[in-house]
Amino acid sequence: MKILMVLTSHDQLGSTGEKTGFWLEEFAAPYYVFKDAGAQITLASPKGGQPPLDPKSSDPGSQTEATRRFDADAAAKAVLAHTQKLAAISASDYDAVFYPGGHGPLWDLAEDAASIALIETTIAAGKPVAAVCHAPGVLRHAKAANGQPLVQGKAVTGFTNSEEAAVGLTKIVPFLVEDMLTQHGGIYSKRADWQSHVVTDGLLITGQNPASSEAAAHALLKLVA
Repeated sequence: MKILMVLTSHDQLGSTGEKTGFWLEEFAAPYYVFKDAGAQITLASPKGGQPPLDPKSSDPGSQTEATRRFDADAAAKAVLAHTQKLAAISASDYDAVFYPGGHGPLWDLAEDAASIALIETTIAAGKPVAAVCHAPGVLRHAKAANGQPLVQGKAVTGFTNSEEAAVGLTKIVPFLVEDMLTQHGGIYSKRADWQSHVVTDGLLITGQNPASSEAAAHALLKLVA
């Protein structure tokens, strides 16, 4: 079982002067779900190399069992430091694709031609794609085989407008994930802010927030199995 995890290379939080990137829990929890299931994991990002970590995801209040395990895992840190360039990746080499969130993907992966092609090719090949928290934003320009938005008519979730408001970034992000999914015809659902919520519709798995990352990874494994 070969799973590709795609991370952001974007580290600027709009024009705030603050840093962003990927959210540690949303990478670490799925990474260990896949690793403990015996999967071969490949990491990729638009620029390759070390993807930027959202510094807020290292705050003590954001730590989980998975992030603490990662912090003590030199081998995992070495793998993360050397992500492959996304444009050099072939979808046919993998059984599934997982996108961790963080705000970074809204700027780069949502607009990245290689990422869009990867999603479309993977789904067309009958293989699953999962995205959690802000990462459902990567579906923004992805199309189904009929040329319609990939999320049209699909049950989906992602970071809610109220969660974005709670972190004070509604006016900073390039688009709101909940609004985009709805505007593209997605059948959007959510639970209370910060509660785990994962939706599977066919080959597409989406998770609402960081708390949903582990469940989203298990949902992906179920489809691959």
